[in-house]
Amino acid sequence: MHSVWFGEFLGTLVLVLLGNGVGAGVTLRRSYAADSGWIVITTGWALGVLCGVLVAQAFGSPGANLNPAITLAAAVNTGNYSQMASMWSAQLLGAMGGAALMALHYAPHWRLTPGPADKLGVFCTNAAVRSPVLNIFSEALATAVLVVVAAAVGSHGVSANGPAAGMGPWLVGSLVWGIGLSLGGTTGYAINPARDLGPRIVHWLLPIPGKGGSNWRYAPIPIVGDLAGAALAGLLLRHAHL
Repeated sequence: MHSVWFGEFLGTLVLVLLGNGVGAGVTLRRSYAADSGWIVITTGWALGVLCGVLVAQAFGSPGANLNPAITLAAAVNTGNYSQMASMWSAQLLGAMGGAALMALHYAPHWRLTPGPADKLGVFCTNAAVRSPVLNIFSEALATAVLVVVAAAVGSHGVSANGPAAGMGPWLVGSLVWGIGLSLGGTTGYAINPARDLGPRIVHWLLPIPGKGGSNWRYAPIPIVGDLAGAALAGLLLRHAHL
């Protein structure tokens, strides 16, 4: 069980399990973490990214994309699209698996939480103020920052020999934490189409008590915005030779 596909699958599963997990802990009633706020959510997602990257690398994906937007940016940068479909499938299925495990982990709490929108927010994102064009822009901007800074972390421009061995995942986790704190307040910073779409599908499929709809009207925004931002960032990296 050691391959790029399995590393991407398992790493994304861990990322979403911990990321959706912190959302559930803060949102669901009778959780010890209930109402602990945005700082806890952004920190939990950052640590989820760190853990997901480490798992992906250990199980066969040294690049540890965990994100179709990162995979697209890398393909645009290099001109090699041969692995994109395979990695996207691993990332989407991993995100679905992580969301399903999170839902099971918090099984007793769903019935105790009255708001359908709150339950949906555990799984996927939504705009704080609905404005489709600007929501797409927010997602595109945050994703472009993710791609460019993550590439800078691995570049030799950071220091004579790049970041110290083993520091890359920690720096990427810190990057996601910073994006959440600074740019996440508008759309919930999906910055990852699989992280949003996979759990949204799981929300739609699972018999969660009092769950309501899955807000498919909003679902294209974190896909279009994230992929657009990633493609533009990939073009920048290609011309910068970073």
